Amino acid sequence: MVELADLALPENPKLAQNIGHFARALRKAGLPIGPGRLIDAIRAVAVAGFTDRDDFYWVLHGCFVSKPDHRIIFAQVFRLYWRDPRYLDHMIAMMSPMVRGVAQDRRAQAAEKRAAEALLDGHNIDLPQPDDAGEEVEITIDASQTASAQEKLRSLDFEQMSIAEMEQAKAILAKMRLPVRPIASRRTANGTGTLPDWPRTMRHALRHGGEVTHFATKYKRYRYPNLIVLCDISGSMSQYSRAVLHFVHAVSNAKGQGWAQVHAFTFGTRLTNITRHLRSCDVDAALAAAGAEAQDWEGGTRIADCLHDFNRDWSRRAMGQGAVVLLITDGLDRGGDADLGRVLQRLALSARQLIWLNPLLRWDGFAPKAGSIAQMLPHVTSLRAGHNIDALAGLVDALTKPDDGGEKRRLMQDLSNPQEAGRRVGNMIL
Repeated sequence: MVELADLALPENPKLAQNIGHFARALRKAGLPIGPGRLIDAIRAVAVAGFTDRDDFYWVLHGCFVSKPDHRIIFAQVFRLYWRDPRYLDHMIAMMSPMVRGVAQDRRAQAAEKRAAEALLDGHNIDLPQPDDAGEEVEITIDASQTASAQEKLRSLDFEQMSIAEMEQAKAILAKMRLPVRPIASRRTANGTGTLPDWPRTMRHALRHGGEVTHFATKYKRYRYPNLIVLCDISGSMSQYSRAVLHFVHAVSNAKGQGWAQVHAFTFGTRLTNITRHLRSCDVDAALAAAGAEAQDWEGGTRIADCLHDFNRDWSRRAMGQGAVVLLITDGLDRGGDADLGRVLQRLALSARQLIWLNPLLRWDGFAPKAGSIAQMLPHVTSLRAGHNIDALAGLVDALTKPDDGGEKRRLMQDLSNPQEAGRRVGNMIL
């Protein structure tokens, strides 16, 4: 339940115009709002009245919000536009690091920067100038130890990115590659090599009266493995899934990347194969087609059931020998996790590597307290964070270093000693 403050009515209120401006801000923040919804909202407020703050919030919420991921954006824009009398100070402080106001030393909440950008779009804000602005002052700045804008963007959480920052992040993800080393095959090939080929040597000798005049050799064949991506698209993973799928699209369409084939699946309440959609060169068209195919986007989470369907229907067709599986999920299963450990164990036995990307690892005090996470952890090869660009770039270490388990060893120790893990988390909270 959103706590709302009293709404102060102006002497000459123009409620319809204000709702229209509010609707335009929501549209700029990403909500699909057209004239029809705006008219419905004005009529609904006229019927419900403007006297009760809770009714006013939920009436507009019912008219403008149609998807679960729109709720947080609506709440932030509503807070900034209607209930906070100093919302302009909030927005200026978030948009410009030179201004210190009510938002000083406060990290922007999810979708708050997008809401601020939507309300400030097209407006010129005169930032306060120092008293001696007229005097010329020579300022020398040592920027040798400062981070560039791109470096800051690489370490910024996907959930905390503004609209412009997310577009820049997508451009960086489109250029990233995920190289992989070839693996030795059990088959060999005829030619100049270091391995003796006795059958060919004996056949050649029989043609010359049993005398060995030529010593045949052979060499090992090398092949590239398949990459299997299983991406959670439930409500809690929505923002991270979109960024990861941009990265997967870049890997799928990269020339000379090394992977034999790249197969992509999404899962929430059901498993969906989006491999053929990601083969499109246009990333926007590819993700739009994938979103239309996955009907359970931003819904619930049934990890055990979806992975069971993959093992039954797609494992033998897509995995091949020595496939690398990339599992992107927070591990919070809401469909009953009784068989999750057994299902993940079967998946791990079919794969060369099972790498788990969990955005929850962005918290330093993360501990495997959820039963589903505790069941999944022993069966993965490596557990790494997946909440920003640097975390995705770190996959190269997990692929090239077989002994790189990421955070798995630490969390396995937490499972064996839960009291110590709880004490560490408690100290971080304090």
